[in-house]
Parts: sequence; structure tokens; C-alpha cells
Amino acid sequence: MRFAFLIFVIGLLPEVVSAQASDSVFLEDLTWTEVRDALAAGTTTVIIPTGGTEQNGPHMVLGKHNYVVRYKAGEVARRLGDALVAPVMAYVPEGNVDPPSGHMRFPGTITTPPEVFEQVLEFAARSLKQHGFLDIALLGDSGGNQASQAAVAERLNREWTAMPVRVHHLTDYYPGPGDAWLVTQGEREEDVGSHAGMHDTSSLMFLNPSMLRLDELAPGTGSGVGGNGVAGNPARSTAAYGEQILEMQIDAAVRQIGMLRESSRR
Repeated sequence: MRFAFLIFVIGLLPEVVSAQASDSVFLEDLTWTEVRDALAAGTTTVIIPTGGTEQNGPHMVLGKHNYVVRYKAGEVARRLGDALVAPVMAYVPEGNVDPPSGHMRFPGTITTPPEVFEQVLEFAARSLKQHGFLDIALLGDSGGNQASQAAVAERLNREWTAMPVRVHHLTDYYPGPGDAWLVTQGEREEDVGSHAGMHDTSSLMFLNPSMLRLDELAPGTGSGVGGNGVAGNPARSTAAYGEQILEMQIDAAVRQIGMLRESSRR
């Protein structure tokens, strides 16, 4: 009886796995034939999320950007209905190695020079163009990524001007309206902060509070010598704030991609 049941379950596995994979918007969850078929069916937009591996104070894990940007990119792709998501770029500019600067002064941070980041991003875009994607959207979740994304998009669009392919650096997504919205809710700008403050902490409270150390929530003391790496007061964060901030960022990205797919070809 047990053997017969195992044979029955094993017989179902291919069908179950196939159904799960074909529903995903993430390239790394799909087979090459599923990507080929999606392209043929009109799924010609792809999102490249860029995150970062950086200090986020004593209360938040180093991979915060990578986790939240993957989630948000996935939601953007699902709402567009004709988009896929490339793997998150987790190694981005975070300061100099020696002597260490920026977030590199905190253990665990991993940095790349801007020119290296740009080259990887560029060749990711070139790879996706080669496969048939027509709109390549760069979704950056960290301030240090923005200039390089803009440079890569400008460089490739100039090269591909006579082709139907466009690279879009999304400017409405990050930092997005979340910080200003928190102020409208009665929060002080200094509490909202600019790094590891209320914005990101609230987002993780909603998405995955296990990535937070709730007993470490405290006002930031800055990134200078002896500081805790936080600018803002994450203790003011709430899951309800996070839900609204995520929704605003996702909506901003969906709207901008939709607009750029039209306006960039006029």
C-alpha cells in the first residue's frame, strides 16, 4: 500500500512542478523553453532589480534591499501582466574597500566599484536583449545604484536608438513617495530618516518581521565613528506604514514602465 502511494505521488510530481514553474514571473524559476514561450506570447518586458548587501543598523539584516526589491519587482511584473524578473543584483557600490568608506565601515557590507557594477548591469541588459526582450527596466532599491543605472540606460539607448529595444531607468520607484507620505501622517522628517529608518523597517515589518531584531529598534546615531549606522528612528515603524509604502512604490513602477514603453519610442 505504501509503495503504491509513493508511485502515485511521484507520478503527479512532474505535473505539479510544471504548474508551479509556469506561474512564476522570476527567470530563475523558469526553464529556457518556458522563457522562450513567454517571449513568443508577448512577454517582452523584463525587470532587472538591483539591491545591495549593506549594513542596516543593529535591527535589520544585511540583505534587506535584496529581499524587498525582489518582492516588489515580482509584484510589478504580475500587475503588468507581460513582464518577467531577472535575478537581483546583490553586489553594488557601497563605498571604498581600503580605506573603507560609506557602509564598508560596517562588517558584512560587500561593495563593487561603480564601473564594475555598470559593466555587470550592462551585460545583463545585453543578454536579455539578445533573447528578445524589448523593454528592460532597471529597478534600483538603493541610492548608490541610481547614477550607474542612469548611465547604463543612457549608454545602451544611444547605441540601440535604431532598434526597438529600450532600457528604462525607473526614477519614480526609488525613493518613491513613501518618506513624504510618512510626514503627512504626522511623523517628523528626522524620525523618518534616510537610512535604515522608518521606510525600510516598516516594509519588513509588513513583509517579513523575522528579518528584524525588534529588541534593537532605537533612534539612529548616524554612520560616523561610534554611530549605529541608522539615520532615523525605526522604533516609530509599523506594519501598516510598510504596507502602504510598498503599495506606493509598486504602483509608481508599474505606471512609469507603462508610460516609458510608449514615450521612449516616439
